[in-house]
Amino acid sequence: MRAQAAPQGGPGPQAALLPDGRLHLHHGPIDLIIGVFGPGDIAAAHARAMARFDGLLEGLVAELPALRSATPHPLRGPVARAMAAAVAPFRPAFITPMAAVAGAVADAVLAVLPGPGITRAYVNNGGDIALLLAEGQALTAAIAARPGLPDRVTIAHADPVRGIATSGWRGRSFSLGIADAVTVLAPNAATADAAATMIANAVDLPGHPAIARRPARDMDADSDLGQRLVTIAVAPLGPTDCAAALDAGAAFADTLCQRGLINGAALFLQGATRTIGQPLLAPNPEQPRA
Repeated sequence: MRAQAAPQGGPGPQAALLPDGRLHLHHGPIDLIIGVFGPGDIAAAHARAMARFDGLLEGLVAELPALRSATPHPLRGPVARAMAAAVAPFRPAFITPMAAVAGAVADAVLAVLPGPGITRAYVNNGGDIALLLAEGQALTAAIAARPGLPDRVTIAHADPVRGIATSGWRGRSFSLGIADAVTVLAPNAATADAAATMIANAVDLPGHPAIARRPARDMDADSDLGQRLVTIAVAPLGPTDCAAALDAGAAFADTLCQRGLINGAALFLQGATRTIGQPLLAPNPEQPRA
């Protein structure tokens, strides 16, 4: 997500209860789907989410210059500070706090959902998901797998995972690499978001003639990536090239697992796959899905 101000005179935060009981919150580029489960007061949890959502985008917009910078700056808002904390472990490589914005927003809204009788909850911000799981509970989330592979991951209370995020050149944000998708499991959504961005960048074949790139600012004048070349097209690659690109990304993902930053990752490129860390599981239809 690339945070930006709402249009002059445009609508503020919007909230709607979906037919299946989930809550939809929308404001500018932020689009949240919130699921809350259990015998507790779900309406009260929804009210807390709406109150937390109010003013969230404006707070980020107020600090956008610092959030778009690769140089650390003092930040005021709690979501902005969470973004900065999530990207700090990846430096000195180039990264800005915007790499963690979707996950940090999901974490912030999830944080207000707990209450008596709330046993499970999730906040899905365009595929970057923050999870709440009471003891004995689990949730199943879809991932961007290729046909024939498990396309769900089940997270249980005992697992250290509370965040899931996906990045890649085909997604809603720019990528420096060529991964179709990289899904990351991490202790929170902000860290998963930043890690997915960096692993997707690492899945690459620098200088390969099958890859078309353009400066990010040519695609979006406000991009935090500036003149860095982002992927805009990838022609079909041979098995050797796919393997080389995925091996590079998997090696980087493995270092993040070894450092304890992430719990697992799945990397996808033109039908080829690599998985690192916590295994991906087949669907469990008895579990609510994020």
